[in-house]
Order: sequence, then structure tokens, then C-alpha cells
Amino acid sequence: MKLTPYWLDSAERFAGGAEGKLEGEADAVVVGGGFAGLSAALALAQAGAGVVVLEAGRVVGEASGRNGGHVNNGTSVGFAGLATRLGTERARSIYQAYDAAVDTVERIVESEQITCDFRRCGKIKLAAKPAHFEAMAREYEALQRDADPETDLIPASRIREEIGSDQFHGGLVYRKSAQMHVGRFGAGLADAAARRGARIYEGAPVIAIDRAAGGAWRVATPRGSIAARQVLLATGASRQGPFFYFRRRVIPIGSFIIATEPLTAAQVDSIMPTRRNATTTKHIGNYFRIAPDNRLIFGGRARFALSDARSDAKSGTILEATLHAMFPQLGKPRIDYCWGGTIDLTADRLPRAGEHDGLYFAMGFSGHGVQMSVHMGQCMAAVMGGDATANPFRGLPWPAVPGHFGPPWFMPFVGAYYRLQDYFH
Repeated sequence: MKLTPYWLDSAERFAGGAEGKLEGEADAVVVGGGFAGLSAALALAQAGAGVVVLEAGRVVGEASGRNGGHVNNGTSVGFAGLATRLGTERARSIYQAYDAAVDTVERIVESEQITCDFRRCGKIKLAAKPAHFEAMAREYEALQRDADPETDLIPASRIREEIGSDQFHGGLVYRKSAQMHVGRFGAGLADAAARRGARIYEGAPVIAIDRAAGGAWRVATPRGSIAARQVLLATGASRQGPFFYFRRRVIPIGSFIIATEPLTAAQVDSIMPTRRNATTTKHIGNYFRIAPDNRLIFGGRARFALSDARSDAKSGTILEATLHAMFPQLGKPRIDYCWGGTIDLTADRLPRAGEHDGLYFAMGFSGHGVQMSVHMGQCMAAVMGGDATANPFRGLPWPAVPGHFGPPWFMPFVGAYYRLQDYFH
């Protein structure tokens, strides 16, 4: 079993990184070489800007290459609850931004000819308890009326048409969702940005950002420094760099995944006949899909801990037991990969993007980053070009998380709370 992401192990690594010392100036510096940063760099370069991307490690080496490969529409929080909190019109516009995000990924895949197994497969959200299905039915009614008439409600009597397990009590299908090989997409996105002239520096963690003469920014790394007219922070839940304001508002949460050996077509038919993406309704739930080579990619929170080799392996054991219980007909397939990653969670689970003290930012994708990070990279490039209306999350308040100053010391308590919620509700 490899303690490395399947997506990164089975894709060609981006090889077009800039060599030598970082120096000179640029129209825009993008901090972060994940999907958000690379998407913004591509759009800025296409608009004629001189762009530099600074990535602390390797391109798409963190959250963008360590997820489940789902490209899902539907918000991180329920539409009905969002409408109650923000009003129907604002909730609808946010919901539609998630639809647009899937479209953005598809457009870039097609226009840049990125071979990444992109496929519109739909997503099913699976009700883990009868009460969850009752809430799901209310959500379905709100979606049909106000946001997404293409959703389908699947009762318990028909759930076997979608999922080969007796653990679920119905489901809600979102037909616009898709999936892809995120390692290949990330390398292709970086190649596309580099072809347009963006200079991408790997191994270049930002250690300082200061105002320079004439109002420009001076961005410093161990590889040198550069002056820039604009800076976009697309760092996700990174705990590196001088970003204390953002670190207080983004909670890093570990999420863990295993990938089985390739399954036979008959085995796949027995567990996921529609080949949709799937998620479950528990707080400490699961998400899973079939990879292009018929592996089952099976993830979940598993443990409320951050990812490292020891934590990944422990979480993998939990996920394997959950997989066996959900799909006993598979027997015990070999687990070939086990890895973890970090989700950049906000308190209300909605992304944040905008400008703070002259620095542009896009982060807090809260488990929907595959598509939303790509979309918001494009949106923030437009904002930096002068179109403030391009940001669908503009104006959302973003207070600091009380007591959060760095490492999330409170996560074990949150985990215990969610386990109780899953047990009693």
C-alpha cells in the first residue's frame, strides 16, 4: 500500500516550472499553485498580464491533488437553510455559482484539451437514517421550486438502482455533477498557464509580503523576491507564510482516502451501477466514486486530525472497515493507496473571496474545492481586471473563528460533538 495520493502517482508531473532566481517584477503574483492559483494565472495571462505563480511545494501537491476527484454542484450547506439565512435570491445566486463552477471546469478541459477523464456522471447524496431522508425530501422541494429542477429524489424502495448497499434510506441526485482525474487536470492546467506565459515557481514558499515604492508589493521567498502590482492569495489552509489574518478564518480539517485495487466490471456494477459520485449525510460520513481504472476511491473524515503518514495510516484502517461494512459483496479487496489532505473550512462552510488590505484572496472552499477553486480563480482574475461583480461571494462577512490562532486545537472536541450528533440524530 502506498501512502501517496493515487491521483499524483498515476499522472505525469508538471515539468514546466521556472528555473533560477526569482527577481524582477510582474503585473500579478499568485501565491499558491493549486487549482485556484493556476486557474487565476491562466485567466490573467490570457488577458495579457505578466503573471508569476509561487508554490511552496509542488504544483497541485496539496489539497488540489489529495481529494476524491468529485466535481460536484450543490452547495456545501443545504439550499433551504441557506435561503432562510440569506434570502432566496442570494441563496439561488450562490447555488448557481456551484453549477457554474462545474461548467468552468468542463470549459477549461475542452478549451485546453486536458486529458483527465472528465465525465458528467451526477452525484447522489445518500440518507444514512430515515430522518435524514425526511430532511432530504424538504430540501428537494426547495430545490425544485427555487434553484435546481434537475434534481431527483430516490426513495428507499429504489435505492438499489443507485447503490449496492443496505445502509441507506434514499438519496438525492444532483445531475449536473461530474468527476475527473485531478492529478492529470492539475498538470494540464499548469501547462496551459505556462503556455500563456505564466512563470510558475515550485519550491518557493512566501516568507514576506510588504508594500514597496510606488504602491507595488514586494513578495519574498527563499528563491528571491519580486515586485508586483497585484497579489492574489490562493493558499487554502496552508499554515506557512505571513497570512495570520486568513489563518484565523480558515480551519484546516483532515480528510482521508483509500483506493482499492482495480475491481472487475461485475464488482463495480454490484456497488455503483450508475457510476455516480456519492456522499453520505452523516457529519463523519463518507464520499466515494469509481476511478477510470475501476478502483473504488473511498474517503471520509475518519479521524479529526491533520494529515501525516501516521494519521493517514490510522484513518485508512478505519475507512477500510467502513468500506467492508458498506459493500460486503466485494469481500476484502486489496488497498493499493492511502493518503490524506487538508480541507480549508470556513465557519459557515461557504467560500470567501475578495480583497483585504490591498491583497486579493480566494479560499475556504470547505470540501467543494475541486470545482469551486477553479471557478473562483477565473472569477478573481476578472475582479483583478476591474469587474467586482464577477465575485459571487462578495460582501459575505468573515469574522475570525473565536480562539483559533493557528493549529486547530479544538478539533478533537468538534469530532466528539459530531459523533454524538451522528449517534442521536
